[in-house]
Parts: sequence; structure tokens; C-alpha cells
Amino acid sequence: MIFYNSIKDYENPKRQYEEEVLVLDETDEVYKLILHNDDIHTFDDVIEALIEICKHDLIQAEQCTMLVHYKGKCTVKTGSMDVLKPMHEKLISRSLTSEIV
Repeated sequence: MIFYNSIKDYENPKRQYEEEVLVLDETDEVYKLILHNDDIHTFDDVIEALIEICKHDLIQAEQCTMLVHYKGKCTVKTGSMDVLKPMHEKLISRSLTSEIV
């Protein structure tokens, strides 16, 4: 059996730990650009818009289009209001239904 000399070892450990804490001085709020389903646009129309406007690659655009079709809506981009607002306006100009939340 091993016996420890005293309980002081637990109260005053010999090892000291340093901890780094990251502090954010300024935080940008993150918004979501949500695209809603409609009965007007084809899959190709939506995919093309997501590639051109939201800078999606083909796979991402196809996946978002499927989600919009089957789920009714999909978050297609996240970011600051400054980034999302022009994208939202371009989607609207193509008669796509989107919102920023």
C-alpha cells in the first residue's frame, strides 16, 4: 500500500498551470442569408444564382438547392450584414425569395 505524506499536496500542488484566455474586444454579429422555396425557378436557375451571387461551388449550390426544395428553405450564407445585404438584393432582383436573419 502507498500512503501519501499529507493532504497538503492537494491543497498546494507543486505544478503550476498557465492558462491563455482569448478575449474578443469587438465582435461582429453573424447573420444568415436564407433562401426560400418557390414554384417558379428551376433547379438550374437557383444553382446558377448561388454560384454567381453567393460564390458557392457547384456541389454546395446543388446541396443548398435540394435543401430549399425539400425543406422549404436553407441558410445559403452567413456573415456580416455588409456582406449579406448585397447578396440578398441580387437574389431578390432575380425574383428569388430570400431574407436576412
